[in-house]
Amino acid sequence: MLPSYFEFYNPVKIVSGHKALDNLPYELSQMGVARPLIVTDKGVVGAGLIQIVQEAFGSSGMTIGAIYDDVPPDSSVDVVNAIADVYRANGCDGLVAVGGGSPIDTAKGVNIVVSHDKGELKDYMGADRLTGPLKPLVVVPTTAGTGSEVTLVAVIADTRKNVKMAFVSRHLLPDLALIDPRMTLTMPAKITAATGMDALSHAMEAYTCLQKNPLSDAHATAAISLISRYLPLAVEDRKNATARLALANASCMAGAAFSNSMVGMVHALGHATGAVCHIPHGVAMGIFLPHGLAYNLPERAEIIGELLLPLRGAEIYAATPPKSRPERLLESLSSLQKALESKAGLPMRLKDAGAREDQLGEIALKAINDGALMMNPREMDIEDAKAVLKNAF
Repeated sequence: MLPSYFEFYNPVKIVSGHKALDNLPYELSQMGVARPLIVTDKGVVGAGLIQIVQEAFGSSGMTIGAIYDDVPPDSSVDVVNAIADVYRANGCDGLVAVGGGSPIDTAKGVNIVVSHDKGELKDYMGADRLTGPLKPLVVVPTTAGTGSEVTLVAVIADTRKNVKMAFVSRHLLPDLALIDPRMTLTMPAKITAATGMDALSHAMEAYTCLQKNPLSDAHATAAISLISRYLPLAVEDRKNATARLALANASCMAGAAFSNSMVGMVHALGHATGAVCHIPHGVAMGIFLPHGLAYNLPERAEIIGELLLPLRGAEIYAATPPKSRPERLLESLSSLQKALESKAGLPMRLKDAGAREDQLGEIALKAINDGALMMNPREMDIEDAKAVLKNAF
């Protein structure tokens, strides 16, 4: 299925490899940055990862302007404004986000505030509200799941109004993603499994949604192949640097894929479940992915069957009749789920993740109003959502 028209945009420079972080001072200097602000959280600091970042500056002669290490799990407007004050007070001229989704989204929010003198953060909420380039931004991911280092999206909470504000703009894309396996070696097995399933859901939904295109497909299938091979290895041995680097690369490619082709109902359900039950996003993605693919089979059976190739390899794909490939794919996902449940404690069902049955109706209502449904190949109403949730419960 070739689209008659598509767009693909990914201007982020990617530096990936063992000790890739050592290039940070040079890359910053090439952007004209002399005093970067590092944005991170207590977990990253506690794991000793900021020390690796500081050591990268070594004898480079570059000065770290400041380090803000108190980003909460769900960032907010107040946090963004507080960090912006630190940026200005220390004469910083660029940003380095070190962490998972929250520090990265927070840094993107800070970049909006310090790059625009007029208005407040909320004034730029929505799509394409930013009219010009922002300050230089480097992202150093410490998880292998969100793909935020190559996406044009940030989500920041307004705690006073109890809403999450989404910002979408090509100007939010980082200038550089530094992928270094040292930064993910400390992830425990359960988080490794959850973030891996998050990346897998990005790739599979990118490949099956309405806005798929040849370039996003290439990124998505490469990511699926790497995750299939290396996620079990990383769960079994978290110090396996080869597996860690492969998963970080897969997460990056999956991020580039869905940033251009979008996602679908799996993410709509996951967003809603996170809001109602506070289940971590990666955990929700692991639960919903096979259910979402099964729901979309009537519209996407052949395309879903094609995913058997990157997930299980050429031999199994060739030996499976075309009509049986979608079912074989779902069986393979179930096997992966069971392995991750056994080895890492990643739950397979909503009830095991802490959801209550009386919450399913509220989740369904939120899900059908989620923007991720726009590119899902099959329409989903509230009764459909309830049925999927019941199956996943």
